[in-house]
Amino acid sequence: MKKKFEISVPGGETKVLLHTCCAPCSSAIIECMMQHGITPTIYYSNPNIFPLEEYEIRKNECTRYATSLGLEIIDDDYDHEKWRSEMAGLEAEPERGGRCLKCFKYRLLRAAKFAHEHGFKVITTTLASSRWKSLEQIEEAGLFAASQYPDVTFWAQNWRKGGLSERRLEIIKEYNFYNQRYCGCEFSMRNEN
Repeated sequence: MKKKFEISVPGGETKVLLHTCCAPCSSAIIECMMQHGITPTIYYSNPNIFPLEEYEIRKNECTRYATSLGLEIIDDDYDHEKWRSEMAGLEAEPERGGRCLKCFKYRLLRAAKFAHEHGFKVITTTLASSRWKSLEQIEEAGLFAASQYPDVTFWAQNWRKGGLSERRLEIIKEYNFYNQRYCGCEFSMRNEN
């Protein structure tokens, strides 16, 4: 990375559970963490992604990147139908609307539960790297998820600054990552270019 981006993990933890949505979004974040002595465990929890083939492509790219760096990746259960039932009534919501907030809460709650059950004290998410997502919604969802487990803290971090967005583009080219054109769920496909 060209710019030195200072990060401060709650409690000075060096072991973090990183909820990851895709390899492009996570690439510069993971690199930055590792440069600061933080070993992230990748938690791939994305039941929102549709169709299943898209989910598999994104998961495989995350796995490829994690493996290249010697990092562990956890693949959460893919249960799109359960996710759909949780989003019932919010299908027509716009991006950054109520559906997105509920989706973030759903996924980050799963991450917090996993963290609680496996001894991680801190969770964070790559969702905060996308300019298409609301940082306020992500923080609200993360704080909600962590509040359900008193031994887990949500690390709210704006992963868009400090040169990380530019470094992300470089890593995407270096690894020739598949770079999706929509958030993941079938409702976000409406915005596909």
